[in-house]
Amino acid sequence: MGLPMNDATLRHPIPLVMRRLLIAVVAATLLATVFAVAPPPAQAQAEDYEVLVVGKTLGFRHSHIDETTNAIIALGEEHGFTVDVWDNRQPALTLATTPFTSAEDLAKYATIVFVSPVDGTNNLNNPTRPRLLNDDEAAALQGYIRAGGGFVGLHAATDAMHTYPWYSELTGGGARFRNHPAQQTATMRVEDPTHPSTEMLPLAWERFDEWYNFTTNPREDVHVLITLDESTYNPGFGAMGADHPLAWCHNFEGGRSWYEAAGHVEAAYVDPTYLAHMLGGIEWTAGVVGDAGDCRTFNEVDAMLASVDAGSRPAQVLVPKIQARLDAAHAAELALDHATSAEFLESAQGMAHAVDTDLAHALADLWTWQEAATAATAGTP
Repeated sequence: MGLPMNDATLRHPIPLVMRRLLIAVVAATLLATVFAVAPPPAQAQAEDYEVLVVGKTLGFRHSHIDETTNAIIALGEEHGFTVDVWDNRQPALTLATTPFTSAEDLAKYATIVFVSPVDGTNNLNNPTRPRLLNDDEAAALQGYIRAGGGFVGLHAATDAMHTYPWYSELTGGGARFRNHPAQQTATMRVEDPTHPSTEMLPLAWERFDEWYNFTTNPREDVHVLITLDESTYNPGFGAMGADHPLAWCHNFEGGRSWYEAAGHVEAAYVDPTYLAHMLGGIEWTAGVVGDAGDCRTFNEVDAMLASVDAGSRPAQVLVPKIQARLDAAHAAELALDHATSAEFLESAQGMAHAVDTDLAHALADLWTWQEAATAATAGTP
């Protein structure tokens, strides 16, 4: 059920022809976002950039790590990037010493892929247990991200650095691995089919895999790309319910972050669909495809709105109205009412053109996402 809308101005502030054109484009999943930021430190182009794969483990070792590493190397050979590996269990491939020496040293990488690097810190009662990254290495990663670096988290990337809260914010919304039921077949639902990592996927994507439950739902802080339909499998203890995000992305402290929780089974890394999905995440975080608008979040736009100069008369009048609509849109999105969220955003971005062009573009990014989610939801059984 949609949220109440008593103000007629909330409904269709954009001319009807433009509205119909935009909706048609969303339904075809061909929308392009319009707001860009500076590229990552390595300034990745369509070819000849570097990627770092981190598979080091201090705890449980996932059997897929070797297959994932080799798959990424093969993708690099095909798509124009080279790969360095840091993994204490792959001596033939690994760098001799840690690459996490400084943000400046990491800047040569367009993005860094964390491949299930479990470190055993999920027992939060033991904060002294060694982490995947020590303090100096974590500081180097922070500096790299804040300078515009890219991050890809695969599967158990959320089962590392549990005692270092910033890392869980990087992976997304503070969500950490909690548990999982037995491996089984389930259906993933693509919520945003316009992202470079999802545009090739079926809206209902059935897979056999290991399905994670998380310590918290990250939706409030991230841009959800894929959810998991718990009605299609037995989620066991720790089930997350009707809203179970599984893949997401966000613009984080100047960098780009993308996470996919599926990918436990080795078969994923010879599956053309999964590989194309993973490649999309790598390329987006590297700045090769898309832009920051692909993963706009409500909190990000809220911060932009808070920084708008409210000194002018139009801003004094319109900023509170935009804020009210943005808040209502976020509440609707959290309730999975994407259609109502899109209506509030449509109204807000129409007003924002009179206040700040960048803000209007960012609100349009959110609107694109919510319209796409509305169309995707309508298109799946």
